[in-house]
Amino acid sequence: MKILKKLGLLILLVILAAQFFGPEKNDGDVASVESFFADTNPPEDVKLILKTACFDCHSDYTRYPWYNNITPVNYWLDGHIRHGKGNFNVSKWNDYSDQKKDHKLEELMEMVEARDMPLESYSWVHSDANLTDAQIESIIEWVKMARLKYAFIKGPE
Repeated sequence: MKILKKLGLLILLVILAAQFFGPEKNDGDVASVESFFADTNPPEDVKLILKTACFDCHSDYTRYPWYNNITPVNYWLDGHIRHGKGNFNVSKWNDYSDQKKDHKLEELMEMVEARDMPLESYSWVHSDANLTDAQIESIIEWVKMARLKYAFIKGPE
């Protein structure tokens, strides 16, 4: 029994010590998405959807919830953010070629239409990120219009 108490105390100390460490935060400026907005020209309702449901993981600016201060939750969130930005980062929009921009918009449309984005684990705690059928349709219409620009640039295939 003494071993279990010592082991429990050791685990508690490790957990407490871990609270003083955490991953680097994704504290960029919300203005970093302006070039994406300027280039793709989403209507105001779509801008709001993107800010609410997408940009925490797909831009250089994240609105962190209170529980991000708890280790190991902060590492779990950081993993989601890094993965999301690795796949699609609107803050790096100007770094993408026109072909890549077109492809990323196509993927965005497919993921939203299939309801694979936003992630269910994100929507659990961000209920405002649960997209309605009308919101999904608005995103799809906007993406189709935005992609016309890149289809024109690419030319016929």
